[in-house]
Amino acid sequence: MPNIATVLKEEIRRLARKEVKAQLADLKAASARYRKDLAALKRKIAEQDRALARLGKARPAATRAAPTSTDPGTQLRFSPSWVSKHREKLELSAADYGMLVGVSGLTIYNWEKGKTKPRDKQLAGWAEIRGLGKREAWKRLEMMEQ
Repeated sequence: MPNIATVLKEEIRRLARKEVKAQLADLKAASARYRKDLAALKRKIAEQDRALARLGKARPAATRAAPTSTDPGTQLRFSPSWVSKHREKLELSAADYGMLVGVSGLTIYNWEKGKTKPRDKQLAGWAEIRGLGKREAWKRLEMMEQ
């Protein structure tokens, strides 16, 4: 007749192995889900990095405006259509655009129509803002109104 202690130990080992196996199955499934989620996140990050790189390459071309030199020998170019296109791009009124440049709204309107041309000081103010984007322009306007 077998010893009761050995039978009891074997039964305890068998039940323990059964429980461990059940717990490991749940852990393996969870681990597989986590690996899948991590792989998806890595793909998403790589995609966003590529998009950011594309934006980084496109941005310098947009910010590369004509030289804004204040040297008297350097002549800045001006065109009435550039003023109106930039103002439309920024979605600003002539008065708001003029506030950014440092002139009145009527002056901006006359520039756009080709009735007048900016003086050197005004041209320098316009050259300073013509590379601005919409967000930066609105931010500057809010700062000026405070």
